[in-house]
Amino acid sequence: MFTQFFIFFLLFTPFISTTPHHTHDFVRTLDRKMLGFDENQEKFSHFRFYWHDVVSGRNPSSIEVVSSGKNSTTSFGSVNMIENPLTLEPQLNSQLVGKAQGFYASTSQSEVTLLMAMNFAITEGKYNGSSITILGRNPVFNKKREMPVIGGSGLFRFARGYAQLRTHYFSPTTRDAIVEYTVYVLHY
Repeated sequence: MFTQFFIFFLLFTPFISTTPHHTHDFVRTLDRKMLGFDENQEKFSHFRFYWHDVVSGRNPSSIEVVSSGKNSTTSFGSVNMIENPLTLEPQLNSQLVGKAQGFYASTSQSEVTLLMAMNFAITEGKYNGSSITILGRNPVFNKKREMPVIGGSGLFRFARGYAQLRTHYFSPTTRDAIVEYTVYVLHY
């Protein structure tokens, strides 16, 4: 009897001793240098470009994908998907430096306010292939607005900062708009 118990004990001891313990090992503090980030190498970059929201014409860069369903002055509930050109100057035919890809939705019943979620995918120069992510509230008829930079990819990993917006042009007839974006970004 002792022999059978001993054999049973030897066979099942590894399973008993390797039973997972409930710990909080799902999170740990990392040293930035392990990932190649030296806090002394953090950069502060400034960008300025023009965002072209082309709703009209044969080749729009902004398309309504959800209609508000009501004839309201704020288009509350409508959603547009965008791939808007980013240019160096207000003219659409000036140098293209990237595209704003994402969406905006009308979120207010009392004023024209948008929730904007988009990536500025840079296609020129040193930052080609990198992107800056913006998510925020945009009360479009305010003279100056501000939205947060919440992240990025490529050379903008761990990015944070903000964008200042100023409407350069808006057509109430076509709803086409050109908005100047001045972006301040901390990144590695």
